[in-house]
Amino acid sequence: MQNRRNFMKNASVFSAMMAAAPTVLKAQGASRTFKIGIIGSGRRASAAFLNMMDAAKKLGHTLQLVAAHDYYLEEAQRRCKQFGCEEKFAFGGGDGYKKMLEVPGIEIVILGAPPAFRPIHLAAAIAAGKHVFAEKPLAVDPQGVRHVLETAAAAKAKQLTLVTGTQRRHQGTYMRQAIAMQKGQLGTIRGGNIYWCGGWGSIRRRKPGATNAQYMTNNWMNWAQMSGDHIVEQHVHNIDVANWFIGRYPRTAMAVGARTRRQTGNQYDFFSVDFDYDDGLHIHSLSRQIPGCTGRIGELFSTDLASISGGGKVSRYDGKEVKFEEVGNEGDPYVNEHSALLDSVIHGKMLNEAEATAYATACAVIGRLSAYTGQTVRMSDILTNKESSFYNMNFKPSALDFEGVSDVELPPEGVVPKAGRNTR
Repeated sequence: MQNRRNFMKNASVFSAMMAAAPTVLKAQGASRTFKIGIIGSGRRASAAFLNMMDAAKKLGHTLQLVAAHDYYLEEAQRRCKQFGCEEKFAFGGGDGYKKMLEVPGIEIVILGAPPAFRPIHLAAAIAAGKHVFAEKPLAVDPQGVRHVLETAAAAKAKQLTLVTGTQRRHQGTYMRQAIAMQKGQLGTIRGGNIYWCGGWGSIRRRKPGATNAQYMTNNWMNWAQMSGDHIVEQHVHNIDVANWFIGRYPRTAMAVGARTRRQTGNQYDFFSVDFDYDDGLHIHSLSRQIPGCTGRIGELFSTDLASISGGGKVSRYDGKEVKFEEVGNEGDPYVNEHSALLDSVIHGKMLNEAEATAYATACAVIGRLSAYTGQTVRMSDILTNKESSFYNMNFKPSALDFEGVSDVELPPEGVVPKAGRNTR
């Protein structure tokens, strides 16, 4: 199938990651100071900076925050104060990231704004010649996914490192399983289930006097336009593991979902998706954000030789012991991913994870579109087939709308797509 050929063509992401990822436990040459910029200065970006700081220390180096941006200027100022950056290099507003990228000396940029902004922020950082750590997901809609794939190619052409927040790819337990899968030690995956079932993220009510743009960016976890819905924002981790272990992405998605309890925004509460990877392989995806329900996060796969719990127990049906290859990536995977980024920059060995994460994001997007519409959605519908009704099924307001002088139009709160039609 064409989609499989395309995916395997991009499988160099796997080998590049494996080459760069092993954690380096001692200093490499003379100590240096990496100069960092942050776009989207909230909790996740600040946590990423601290993780990168730990990674730098482990490698015998240091970090310096040079500039920060956030839609809310006070948030960027807070990060500057926290990490010792001059406050004059804190920038706010929808387009303030452009000014931040002009600050001299920035070598690496951390992208932690709401996912809707990731494609334009990523493109701007790569155009400015920066190495990047980009949180997942990389987009929220078809147009965004295609934009990121173009940017990933541009980063490769410029030999820029681009690491994404899919930390399982830097976690030793997962890496050992992935290598064993690649070597055929665990057989061929015949089916599986992937889960992210938990409670809600943060809910931030509209503050008196807040503009629509301020409300949506502050309460981004509950607006599909901002997050892509939780199947994209959160469950993308498990989808990425399935793609990684299987070695290709699904051909189609057929899904159901609904909103039953959410209090703000316009997201669904749950999704159930059948991902068809072709050759008779189906993976069931279940993601749910409803408090007070059974929680489960992880991946289960069955092969012709073994049962596999992602990053956990592996049992061969014949009882034989599986001997895994050591990869050296023990410890905190949130630190390991930054060790891989810095190691790549230090040695001039490009590491580009954007393609794999963009495809995982695309899988989550077609799952969401299928649930919203009740139709089977193909990967080609959002990636290549311009005649498909899904190709331009993009969100409004778009990320660029937040850079204008006028306020954005607020989508109807609590109103969500309903698949199918009423019958008598």
